Amino acid sequence: MASRGTTETGKLKQNLEEQLDRLMQQLQDLEECREELDADEYEETKKETLEQLSEINDSLKKIMSGDMTLVDELSGMQLAIQAAISQAFKTPEVIRMFAKKQPRQLRTRLAEMDRDLIVGKLGRDLYTQQKVEILTALRKLGEKLTSDDEMFLSANAGTALSQFEKVSTDLGSGDKVFALASFEVEKAKQ
Repeated sequence: MASRGTTETGKLKQNLEEQLDRLMQQLQDLEECREELDADEYEETKKETLEQLSEINDSLKKIMSGDMTLVDELSGMQLAIQAAISQAFKTPEVIRMFAKKQPRQLRTRLAEMDRDLIVGKLGRDLYTQQKVEILTALRKLGEKLTSDDEMFLSANAGTALSQFEKVSTDLGSGDKVFALASFEVEKAKQ
């Protein structure tokens, strides 16, 4: 559901407007056929039609004021996490290992980066960025970080990673975070 409910909300609004037109036509037909119906039948039908009109009118008011949409709270959180993931993680390899829940591979990658930094194969800025990403991913996977890693993370984590931590914690379920990370990996492949 790429529209996150916006298309569906538009269709809902259109359906309600069509129902409103139908009920207005029903009232008009009822008035035209009033003489053919007995008084009780006429009153009961008119009352039911007016109640339905009132309900539809209330629903239309809610939709038009923005109080009612099909964009639910979970979709909103999902969008927030996608944004946070795309801002926080710039290395597709880290996103992929995080999404596949591969802490061992993340630690191996971290060791390779340490070696590459020492031999001059990796620049300090890129090293810092990727190490922060890996440590954040490891923490989200429930891995225990050393005190040095915790200090490095707190000293170097930017606002994007902090936002990712907050949004993913607010969501609650790690599986949802992993599913979104997997989605980001697939999106990056395309």
